[in-house]
Amino acid sequence: MNTKDEIDEMTDKILKGLKKSYKDLIAYKRKNHEKLIIFKNNKVVSVNP
Repeated sequence: MNTKDEIDEMTDKILKGLKKSYKDLIAYKRKNHEKLIIFKNNKVVSVNP
């Protein structure tokens, strides 16, 4: 069974990966001049990154 430290370490790795993938997505959208669809204030909106 996983200890709390192992679970915390896994959570940190997952969050770092999500942050990196989000940054890569923004960079890709900027490079290709595409709109980014996000959920903001309980509405789906399109923004230019």
